[in-house]
Amino acid sequence: MDNLNYGVIGNCKSAALISEKGSIDWLCIPSFDSPSVFSKILDEKSGGSFAFLVSDDYICSQRYLKGTNILCTQFISEEGGFEILDFMPRYRTLKMDYFFPSEVYRYIRPLKGKPRFRIKYEPVMNYAKETATHRKFQDYIKTSSCENFKDNMYLYSSLDFDAILNSEEIVLEKEEFLLLSYGQKLISIDIDRVYLEYQRTKVYWLNWNNRSRKFVKYNDIISRSLLILKLMSYQDSGAVIAAITTSIPETIGEVRNWDYRFCWIRDASMSIETLLRMGHLFAARRFMGFIKRILKSKSDSFQIMYAIDGSRILREEILDHLPGYENSQPVRIGNAAYNQRQNDSLGYLMDVIYNYYKYFPGTLDEIEEMWEVVKNIVKTVSVEWRNPDQSIWEFRNTEKHFVFSKVMCWVALNRAVSIAAFLGKSDYESEWQDQSEEIKNDVLINGWNEEIQSFTQAYDNCDMDSSLLLMEQYGFIEADDERFVKTVKRIKEELFHNDLMYRYKTNDDFGLPSSSFTICTFWLIRALFVIGQKEEALEIFEKLLTYSNHLGLFSEDLDFDSKRQLGNFPQAYSHLALINTAMLFSEEKRFSRFVRP
Repeated sequence: MDNLNYGVIGNCKSAALISEKGSIDWLCIPSFDSPSVFSKILDEKSGGSFAFLVSDDYICSQRYLKGTNILCTQFISEEGGFEILDFMPRYRTLKMDYFFPSEVYRYIRPLKGKPRFRIKYEPVMNYAKETATHRKFQDYIKTSSCENFKDNMYLYSSLDFDAILNSEEIVLEKEEFLLLSYGQKLISIDIDRVYLEYQRTKVYWLNWNNRSRKFVKYNDIISRSLLILKLMSYQDSGAVIAAITTSIPETIGEVRNWDYRFCWIRDASMSIETLLRMGHLFAARRFMGFIKRILKSKSDSFQIMYAIDGSRILREEILDHLPGYENSQPVRIGNAAYNQRQNDSLGYLMDVIYNYYKYFPGTLDEIEEMWEVVKNIVKTVSVEWRNPDQSIWEFRNTEKHFVFSKVMCWVALNRAVSIAAFLGKSDYESEWQDQSEEIKNDVLINGWNEEIQSFTQAYDNCDMDSSLLLMEQYGFIEADDERFVKTVKRIKEELFHNDLMYRYKTNDDFGLPSSSFTICTFWLIRALFVIGQKEEALEIFEKLLTYSNHLGLFSEDLDFDSKRQLGNFPQAYSHLALINTAMLFSEEKRFSRFVRP
């Protein structure tokens, strides 16, 4: 079974997916949202890859170096063995400056004997639309698009260039390297330099990981998920992407294939809130900077999502020439959801801003700038909460009065009240308190269905929706409130199937969902835990962990029957929920602040 058995490497500028056999099957450079140069994951035959080919005698295994985003793939046979250490360099140069170029290092180290392999270096530029040509120079191979000579990259290596380009057999006798760089290097690249970049990058990730909170149980899986979330933040702007890929289908052969290489306000806010809880304040500070920069003036409105550089237009395009992952078309770039009305999104953002004020408000000018953002959000929510929207699930042709959207509008006003109290703005505090109470009363009256004894998906239906499981988490209702307890039980009864959760079981724009949205199962686990069903919650959690891929990574979706990974990968949503859920079942390790720098 194909279970998206990929590792991901990255450096907060771009990222690559590397198969369990060491093949780079997805890479976009120079940035996360740039056109791909390797797209085998979307076109098995012609998408292009960067692989090591060995005989069938070799056994392959893969792991991350503990506490890092450096991926190690080993090839072992009777004749010999070697390993590939794949990484994208990232480390500090000055106090707050970083070195994070758009490049991939493949550090090749012999382990025993005289192993043999071939290199398959077959980039296909611009989402596999443009073939590549190669020119050899003294220090590098220059790879250029045949359609656009300006689109090029540079391959440096200690190996023979002809052996690389002709895929000739190579006998490994000493440490070697391959470096694929978007830009030409201005320093000499040799094995000593590669070793230095490797050690610097390793130390950076170890230091970053060391600053995370540590737990008695599940610490390794929490650590891996945190490292994935960090890798998916974009250093240049502070944005956080939803996933590395585009168009991995939610169900094989269906059309729910989307481009997730963008910054959703909802997903990013959830990711930042999780990083903040785990001790990483600077990620939150950079995200606050991103939010301030996307609002050019007080008259600017919020979108639900942005490009990683803050651009507002994300035109959706279908790439007909790509057959898609396991022939699941269409392959999309861009995302038409950018102009949707999703009234829940500003609630998550205000929750992050509330924590910003609570934990690290910054200088006076920063506080004042963020106060303007708060007022902008409140003005928007005060108007929009009364209107129907397209919900957290981004229905493309449906607008309703979705209950959870109203709940998150309440969250926005509720957190704004607390912020006003922090700042001593009693007039705002009183006004916003009245508005938040109005929203809450509206939800309690219209969102609760007395006949079925449950909150419902929308005011005008009796459907269940997994998002309602979050009502308690955001403080809208107490865990022991009979209405919440009954809602959790009814949702489980209707949406829990084969140990996994549907997000909802109603027809949408594309029919009835047929795969499980992974985060929803994490939501159920938390909801069961807080209403007192802790043993059942733990049992479901332990099962869910076994459905990850070989490296503990999760995509967006899971197949109900086979439990295979589906949807874009790796998914920030899934990993932030994993972290927050694992924390329910473990105690934090306590350290003296003087012991751990």
